[in-house]
Amino acid sequence: MVKETQEGKLSSAEFEKKVLDLAKEGLTAEKIGEKLKRGGIHSKEHNKKISQILKEKNLYVNPDLKNTEEKLEKIKKHIEKYKQDKRAIREKDRIFSQIRGIKRYLKKD
Repeated sequence: MVKETQEGKLSSAEFEKKVLDLAKEGLTAEKIGEKLKRGGIHSKEHNKKISQILKEKNLYVNPDLKNTEEKLEKIKKHIEKYKQDKRAIREKDRIFSQIRGIKRYLKKD
């Protein structure tokens, strides 16, 4: 768990350091926020969003894209084991298409 300093509040630099450490563990901005809130640390007190900090350091990963890519990996493993599963092959194509759509959407931003 994340603990606050003796005074009860973290400085902005310490807050950013905690966010970056959690991001390096592979957590998304939403999961980082949940973990910090459980530890009693709120991003509103530091006037900077977690996703904004991650974007500045080029660590931001869109959670939709990350989750969809994980789903694609699971289906690929399944298809390696069960080569005749036509429904899974179709699902792999559908999810791959979803990933392309998400990437195209993110490129516009």
